[in-house]
Amino acid sequence: MPFRIPDRALSACVAVAAAATGLTAAAPAQAATTPEPLEYVALGDSYSAGSGVLPLDPSASLLCARTTRNYPKLLAARSGADLTDVTCGGAKTEHFATAQYPGVPPQYNALSADTDLVTLTIGGNDNNTFISAIVACGSLGVLTAGQGSPCKDTHGAKFSNDIRNKTYPAIRTALDRIRAASPNAEIAILGYPWIVPEKAVPGCFLKMPVAKGDIPYLRAMQTDLNAAVERAADETGVTFVDMAGASQGRDACAPAGTRWVEPLLFGTNIVPVHPNAAGEAAMADRAAAVLGLG
Repeated sequence: MPFRIPDRALSACVAVAAAATGLTAAAPAQAATTPEPLEYVALGDSYSAGSGVLPLDPSASLLCARTTRNYPKLLAARSGADLTDVTCGGAKTEHFATAQYPGVPPQYNALSADTDLVTLTIGGNDNNTFISAIVACGSLGVLTAGQGSPCKDTHGAKFSNDIRNKTYPAIRTALDRIRAASPNAEIAILGYPWIVPEKAVPGCFLKMPVAKGDIPYLRAMQTDLNAAVERAADETGVTFVDMAGASQGRDACAPAGTRWVEPLLFGTNIVPVHPNAAGEAAMADRAAAVLGLG
């Protein structure tokens, strides 16, 4: 007598086979819908490169002082993006279109029509704004033993005028060119975290030798710079990542462990007046939140 599978067992076998077939059929469809990693290009200056934070990125020119812990690399790691990092310390907007150093090509060269995401910080080095202001105010502050406002008295509106008349249009032009090179990309430009507090605080002069009256002067200059970045972003349809609110109280005069920007003296970075590792991580966190990245 032939062996007969009971009806209930037969039904179970059919159900299992159908489920297995369904799983097999679903697998290729699921694989086909797995999104490709974002093609991410990081542009910008030392605040993007994380200049001053160790270890250095061995793939970058030593002149760029790029770290392996800058915010683009942190952002790429958390989002799974495929990163091309061409950030370089000291970069100005002009270095997007021209070589910054021998062997360091124009940053625009990294962009293409396939680029999905672009981030940058830029503008602080245009017209030597940061360098000139910090050096000028620091030097004059030492001469007056931290009293008065010698930098403001000497330079007046020069730095802010340069930002308004030269830096802002240069940033806007740069953003337009990035959009033209990568028309389908999400573009985000980050503002600069605070370098100095709103007013002089006890003990700050030893780390940032700027006169009491020049602390609000430098703060106002940075406010103007961040406003220029935001204005250029708004007018070109680019996402602006504001770091001002997040970095309140974490400037170079704040204690170690709290501050995100290292001071001119007695700091931990090999490059002073730049974000430390915590600052770069905070920039990555803020950018991720604004862009909705994992």
